[in-house]
Amino acid sequence: MFTRRTFSLAAVAALGAPYLTRARTEDLSNAIGDMPQLHSLLVRHADDTIFAQAPQGPGLDRPANIKSCSKSIVALLLGAAIERGEIPSVEARLSEVAPRLLPTNATPGAENITMEDLVTLRAGLERTSGSNYGGWINSPNWISDALTRPMVAEPGGRMIYSTASTHILGAALAEATGKTLLAQARERLGAPLGIDVPSWTRDPQGYYLGGNEMAITPRSMLKIAVLLRDRGVFDGAEVVPERWISASTRPHGQSAFSGLSYGYGWFLTSSGYALARGYGGQIIAAHPRRRLAVAITSDPTRPARSGGYFGELLDLLNGPILALS
Repeated sequence: MFTRRTFSLAAVAALGAPYLTRARTEDLSNAIGDMPQLHSLLVRHADDTIFAQAPQGPGLDRPANIKSCSKSIVALLLGAAIERGEIPSVEARLSEVAPRLLPTNATPGAENITMEDLVTLRAGLERTSGSNYGGWINSPNWISDALTRPMVAEPGGRMIYSTASTHILGAALAEATGKTLLAQARERLGAPLGIDVPSWTRDPQGYYLGGNEMAITPRSMLKIAVLLRDRGVFDGAEVVPERWISASTRPHGQSAFSGLSYGYGWFLTSSGYALARGYGGQIIAAHPRRRLAVAITSDPTRPARSGGYFGELLDLLNGPILALS
């Protein structure tokens, strides 16, 4: 029963809420004050952006290199292509979707790698990230180089973090749709979200790098976080199918480095976040249950290891940012 007393308590709570929120945002401001590597932080709760600061870096409205957060955007574009029937399903094999990408000397079994193997980083091929990255991007044909590397695991088995996997996926999307990855990003995400997507790095064959070097503004990153949080809907319109978001945020593998689960291009935390992670501490994160969307940019020239700065960012997400909800 809603009595005068419960009404009074509710009124007091409502009046106190802005003060509580202000205190918690001050806690968050204090927390990032001790993080010189952090460039910007935006937090949206429900329909309101409740925190937006850029203590370092180029600010909130200039493009930032989101590094490997690009992998998560490629994953969203895969969902869009499947919804349009341009790719039959995540089970479709590379030889069906984009046979032109397979070199004549491809590693046996490469032709049977599926779109799901690529988007979950379980292609099985020797990785091209870490110490192998420089040699890979200095090769004359990035796709051929990747597809002729030895199989070090069964495709669809363990997660092997490798930018080549999402680069092959991005090239397969270009082949299947007849549109460059840039055109797809602009048409299928940029236009409905009101995001400007500048051109970025291409490989020697002209395919846009699928998994690194994309640059968008922190405010644009926040819009992608909102899209993920709201199950593929933005401003009342479906941009990415809800079923794709659901599949994307289910565990399909686990990172050997951070221990986090991995879905279709998104890391998953035990506290309820789905997040894109890029070198240096670039993060696009959503917590649907707590109605939070978060964008973080950091110095892209400095590492952010799980036991170091990235761990500090996770503490930030799970502590003062989660407290804002």
